[in-house]
Order: sequence, then structure tokens, then C-alpha cells
Amino acid sequence: MTAALADRVRDAVAAVTDPELRRPLGDLDMLREITVADGVADVGIALTIVGCPAADRIEREVRDAAASVDGIDAVEVRVGVMSPDERKALTDKLRGGRAKREMPFGPDSLTRVIAVTSGKGGVGKSTVTANLAVALAARGLRVGLIDADVHGFSIPGLMGLVDADGLPPAPTRLDDLILPPVAYGVKVISIGMFLRRPGEDAAGAVAWRGPMLHRTVQQFLTDVFFGDLDVLLLDMPPGTGDVAISVGQLLPHADVLVVTTPQAAAAEVAVRSGLVARQTGQRPIGVIENMAAMTLPDGTVLDLFGAGGGDEVARALSSADAAVPLLASVPLSPALRAGGDDGRPVVLSQPDDPAARAIDAAAAALAVRPRGLAGKPLRLSV
Repeated sequence: MTAALADRVRDAVAAVTDPELRRPLGDLDMLREITVADGVADVGIALTIVGCPAADRIEREVRDAAASVDGIDAVEVRVGVMSPDERKALTDKLRGGRAKREMPFGPDSLTRVIAVTSGKGGVGKSTVTANLAVALAARGLRVGLIDADVHGFSIPGLMGLVDADGLPPAPTRLDDLILPPVAYGVKVISIGMFLRRPGEDAAGAVAWRGPMLHRTVQQFLTDVFFGDLDVLLLDMPPGTGDVAISVGQLLPHADVLVVTTPQAAAAEVAVRSGLVARQTGQRPIGVIENMAAMTLPDGTVLDLFGAGGGDEVARALSSADAAVPLLASVPLSPALRAGGDDGRPVVLSQPDDPAARAIDAAAAALAVRPRGLAGKPLRLSV
């Protein structure tokens, strides 16, 4: 009976999920000896690294899982650390047979890659991207978000991944793999997580040229362990510079979502970002118009940036073979702005806000268009 009870404890503990890797401890080979004597469960686990930031949470959830088993009156948890060989075996397992620095989001991947672009800065592209990611995750999709705007990174703040001093968390490193922090169910990576360190200028900046920018984007795609994703969003820098070219080379199969404001001048430049993406083989799939007209409490309509820009971009990018729809017209919204400042995306904090409803509608349209299996190798073996 004691052995059977220990087996039930092992099954319960094995189901606990590592909050960074998002897999059960049993699948990650993190369990050690588990015994039961006189109603006391002695549970051994091995964390991936010394100083694992999720250590307290894992220990607490392991303790709770063991205590939930009928017949267990008390739980003792012994916490150790994986050996270098065990950690190497784990990283090999996580790669799924892929070689080091092999990108998992190639043309045969089932992950849908969406690059969110704009022609000009200041149109709210990052705010829209962050809210889209959260809205997609809320629909049950597995979502990753890369802040590819290396010079103007803002995703950590928009996603609430900063401390009281405004510093983003440093990602956990598992040998040569980088584990992205998770916010609102979205796995997030940004260059700001590697630059903003305590004791340094909280407004740390990047002054890099093309080769360094290319290498950074490439490392985000190869060295960051996102796991199995349904959607990978890239918050692109404005314009058609080095990063846009690098992403076009690395992800020529990506879909492109263009963000503009209603203003004619912004729309004209936004069209160029979609055209350049198409030149690399990428496919514009839609337009989101941000900062559209808002209705004031007295019923007055305020169209601060004019009207029609989103429709114009969609028309200019459409062709006889493929229509590019206007997926959403997001009105000016104090709640959307405040949510970005507070790191609480409006789609969750105030879902009835007109801007939140518009972004959620765009997410709904994107969620029903997954990548298909046609032409993809299934990598099955007999």
C-alpha cells in the first residue's frame, strides 16, 4: 500500500507544470526519489539551474499536489539542481531533435508567424501588437511575442513585464537556450530584457547597425525556447530598414499586418511597408487602423487624425488575386493609453472599451486562419 501511495504521489507531482517551460515536471525529468512513510510524503525534485526564479512557485505547487493525494498527511520537499549532463539532455529534448541555432519557425512549421508593421512611428503599432497577443492567448491559442523594434523597444512595459523601477526581468538561461518570461499567457522576448539592469540607466538605449540588428533578430528566433506555438507575433520597427530586411530574409513566409492611423500622410507611408514585405515573399493579410474617430460622452464624434487611412491602405495593398481587408478601426481611447502605461492590456482590463472590442474583433479574425498542413512534412517515422 505504501508503494502504491508513493506512485499516486508521483503521478500528482509529475503533472505540475514548470511555469517557464510550460511542460509537466514528469516530462522534463525533474522528479527524483519519492517515498511515503506514516502518511508523510518525501518528494525529491531537481530544478534546471541554481537560482531558478520559479523555484518557490514550483516547490509550493509540488507540495500542494502531493498533499492533495488521499492518505498523505504531510509533505517534505527536497529541492536539488540538475547535473550538467541532465541539463544537456533536457535542452536536447526541448529542441526536439533540431540542431543548435536551427530556427524552428521555417516554412514547414505549423506556427503562424505574423509581423506587425507600420510605415511611421507613433501610430500605436506596439500597443496594438501587445493587445492582439493577449487577445489571441485569451482565445486559447499558444502565443509568442518578439519585440523586434530593437531601437525603440516598448513591449516589456506594455505587457507589465517590469518591476517598480521600470526594469524588465532578465530571462532565465538554460545552457544555450533562453526561456522567455510569460505575461497574460504570452511568451515575450525583448532586447530590453538584456540591457536594463539594476544600477544602470533605466532608459538604456541601443545604437547598433545592420549586422548587430540582424544577429539579434536571428538569436530571438533560434535561441529563445518558445515551445510549440500557434502564433508568433513580431512587433516590427517602423519603416523598411535593416530589421525589416532581416525578417524578410529569415521569415520570407511570414504574414504581415499593417498598422496605420486614419491620416492620409501616415497611410501613404504604411503602404510602403506592406509593399516591401511583399517583395521578400511575405504576404500582407490585413490592416488595422488605430487612433480612429472616437465618440465623446455628448455624442460628438472627434476625428483627430481624419478618416479613411485604413481603407486606403487596404485598397492599395489588395490585388485581383488577394484582397487585404481592414480588420479593425480602433478608436482613440484613454483606456487603451492608460493600459499601455500601466502594463495592463485593455483587452483584459476593460474589455467593453470600444478600442478593446475593435482589437478583439481583429484577433477573432486572425484566430480562425491558422497555417494549414498542405505541403508540410509531418516528420513521421515507422
